[in-house]
Amino acid sequence: MKTVRSSHPAESNILLLSYVFFIACFFSYQMLGVTFHDLLHWHNAYIGIFLMGVAATVMVLIVWEEMVFPVKAIPLKGGWVFKNHRTKLKTQILLYSIIPAIICFVYFQYEVNRLHFILWALVCMVPPIVEKLVSGLKNYNDFLTLTPDFIEYKNNEKEGRFEANEIQSITPIDDENSVIKKIQLLFTNKETVVIDLHEMELEDFYDAIDAYITANYQHWLHVKADLK
Repeated sequence: MKTVRSSHPAESNILLLSYVFFIACFFSYQMLGVTFHDLLHWHNAYIGIFLMGVAATVMVLIVWEEMVFPVKAIPLKGGWVFKNHRTKLKTQILLYSIIPAIICFVYFQYEVNRLHFILWALVCMVPPIVEKLVSGLKNYNDFLTLTPDFIEYKNNEKEGRFEANEIQSITPIDDENSVIKKIQLLFTNKETVVIDLHEMELEDFYDAIDAYITANYQHWLHVKADLK
């Protein structure tokens, strides 16, 4: 695999995660139904505080996946396959399972402040599902393959493989920020196919896809268009 974008430096990751962990721990004692003064005498609360800090840290790891998951493309016969990292998604789901386990343990082991605890539980559980897990599962099998001999893609129910001799021109379509979002293929039989990259959760690869098209498809390349 080729690293398209590296993860953040380990020192930055550790610093940020430590910050999140300690901030979460500092505020979590209020959700256990104890005062700051009670912590001096009720040492069992430290376990709950530690676990709640872990849950918040895991949530950040999943949502801010760039911290630990570098973006990679798979080489193929002079080209590249761009697709979602399946190992990353499986790891994120495994990490996510830690969060409800901690929530259940803390809820049944401590006399929690119910309102604050529910709000904290929602903060830890909802963002990973909304931001990463649902979209990752939905686009689990999506991919785009670019080679000198053919272009192939899969986007949920839409898919296709197009040989080089079938293609007359390729038009990258940018959004208002000049970021490639679609690829329009015009074939020798005058039919067209539009590959919607933004629907395939391939935003991590936009720059790499644009660079490959510009470098390798010059004889097909049509002037760029903008999304309306």
